[in-house]
This record gives sequence, structure tokens and C-alpha cells, in this order.
Amino acid sequence: MLIVQKYGGTSVGNPDRIKNVAARVAKYRAKGDQVVVVVSAMSGVTDNLIKMAKEIMPLPNEREMDVLLATGEQTTIALTAIALHSLDIPAVSLTGAQAGIVTDGVHTKARIQNITPKKIHELLKQGNVVIVAGFQGQTAEGQVTTLGRGGSDLTAIALAAALKADLCQIYTDVDGVYTADPRIVPNAKKLDEISYDEMLELASLGAKVMQSRSVEFAKKFGVIFEVRSSLNDNPGTIVKEEAKNMEDIVVRGVSLDKNQAKVTLVAVPDKPGIAARIFKAIGEANVNVDMIVQNISHGSGKPATDLSFTVDKPDLLKAQKVIDSLKAEIGFGQAIATDKIGKLSIVGVGMKSHTGIAARMFETLASEGINIDMISTSEIKISVVVDLAKGEQAMKAVHAAFLG
Repeated sequence: MLIVQKYGGTSVGNPDRIKNVAARVAKYRAKGDQVVVVVSAMSGVTDNLIKMAKEIMPLPNEREMDVLLATGEQTTIALTAIALHSLDIPAVSLTGAQAGIVTDGVHTKARIQNITPKKIHELLKQGNVVIVAGFQGQTAEGQVTTLGRGGSDLTAIALAAALKADLCQIYTDVDGVYTADPRIVPNAKKLDEISYDEMLELASLGAKVMQSRSVEFAKKFGVIFEVRSSLNDNPGTIVKEEAKNMEDIVVRGVSLDKNQAKVTLVAVPDKPGIAARIFKAIGEANVNVDMIVQNISHGSGKPATDLSFTVDKPDLLKAQKVIDSLKAEIGFGQAIATDKIGKLSIVGVGMKSHTGIAARMFETLASEGINIDMISTSEIKISVVVDLAKGEQAMKAVHAAFLG
């Protein structure tokens, strides 16, 4: 079998854990499997590199940030290869570029355009374990790029698709996908399986197990993968195409995204084209907008609206810069920004065929005295923005209401 295994930052957090990874890989090798290992930077390394850069300049050049951040994974691939050598297992480490991962040129959040895994195939044929740096690639012009949050998962799924691997395993510090974050909700249950769509929603909603782009890629290319712990041998959670019996469960999971920020533009002129102008400029700055709420003002004077939207917390400064540059042109009153919000969501394919779910969620939050700031829904999810200080309380209450 050809297996792609991905190990996250905590799984390779120190030399002992890297030795554990090598020992696990050795077990698969002993069974005669070919193994491609994708690793993240050691836990804390990427954050530390970002911190150092920001101590020098609040908004560092993105090209240089990619060059800087790519060094995190390069450290881990070499150490993992050395750990395998210590067990007398031939292993070769490759950067994203050496592994044939070609990306577009959007620095700090590049997209994979194609993968040419010829080099990996050659090394596997020679009997090597191949260790690939996650989270990074190279443009056709030779520029180093990084893939943004969760980029190592994306690297693993994309490699599994390109190599036509028999199995893709995502190793992390938890046993699989839970009905909620077990660190916040102690009685959360592990799921044996989950559909791509449910996983996609949970990932995009802040569940830290997987990042949505990776799940999207897996769904597109039909890569069935397993999320499991690198700290034990327990079976994990299989992520796959939706099956008929999955609709029996109304709510599959609850998530809380603490990585959100909200911007409100007060007294925006209420006329055609204004929202388009604002969000086009934000899009051109490569800032992803999530939820949008517009409140029409029916007061006297010129027609005006309040326009609120959410972005990822790290993009707040960028979004504020764009808004400031538009103020004179658009003529809104003021911009209010806060990163003290949390996005609480419930997800389940069963919502398609069950009614009254939103009312039950809102009643649960009301009984806890928690105010809802914004609401967004899709066919299989309901999300609300709440005060960050009450986020965990809200998550526990909603989990108890739907999942016991």
C-alpha cells in the first residue's frame, strides 16, 4: 500500500515526539507499505517567526514572510529524516518545491495549482520514506509561497490525490473528530465517520481538527481520509462521501471560532453599488469576508444603513486599512472594529430533513442570557456571532441541548 501520513505541530513538537513519529512510520514500513510523510513546523515555531517579524514591522512584506515561514517546516522534515536514519530506515526530506508542488503567486495564502510527483515516485521506488514539508510550495517563477492556515493538511490531501495513494491519514493531538472541542466540552463524543460536507462546515467554522480548503480538495478528488491521534493507536474518524443513514443524526457537531473579528460601518449611504465597492476593495486586498449583515435605517435625513461584516482576526488590520482608504470616497460615519467576538455554529446533514432547529438553538442561548449579534445559515448549518467572553458557555449549552 502507498500511504500518505500527515503529522501536525504538536505531533512533532520536540525531538522525542519526532522519534515517536519515526517509530510509527517504521511499523508501516515493516508491513511492506510505501510511506510519504507530510509534516508541519514544530508547535509554536510558526507563531514565534511571525512574532519576530512583527516586532520589526507591524505589517511585514508578504513575500519575505513566506521565505521566513517556510523555514519552520524545513527544520521538521530534516529532523524527521534523521530520526528515521537512526532506525536504519532510508529516508529523504523534500521541501514543497522539491516535491513538485506548484502554486499561484498569492503570498501567505497561495493555492496549489498542480503537483508533479515524479521525484517522490523515484525516491519511493528506491526504497525511501519520503518526507515532504507541508504548508509550502513554489510558483512557476520559483518564488517560495506558503498555503495559509491548515496548509499542511492541504499538502497531504493534495499529495494523496496526485500519488493516487491507497490511504491518507491526518495525525493530530486528538483521537478524531468530536461533536465539540473536548477541551471546552468534556463530554463531547468522538465520531466514527463524518461526511465531507459536515466536515467542511465544521472546518470552516473554526473546528481546529482540519482546515476547510483541505476538506474541499478531498471532496473534489474523492480522497477518503482518516483523522487520528499520533499519541496512541486508537482508530480515528473517517471523512468520506455522505451516506443515506447520516441524515438520521440532526446535529453532528458544534464549533466555536474564536479567530473572528467584526467591522461595522455606521451610516453608510443607502444607494446601489456601495456594498459592491466596499467588498471589491476588501477582496482585492485578499481578505476573506465571512458573515455580512446590513441594517436599513428608517430615520429622517438621507437614507443610510449600518453594514457589519466579519473577517479572520489576523486580517483585521488589513481590512481596516482598506476601509480607511474608502472613507472619503463613500462618506460613511465611522468604522467600529472589535475582535472580542466568537462564531458559534451547529452542523449536520440531518438539518435538511428536520425543522425547528434554529428556534431551539436561539431558545437555548436566550435561556443562558446570551445575546445574538449576527446570524447566518446554510442547508446544513446555523451560525451566530456572540460575545467572545460568553462563547464557551454558549457552546456548552448548545451542545447539551442537541447532543446531550
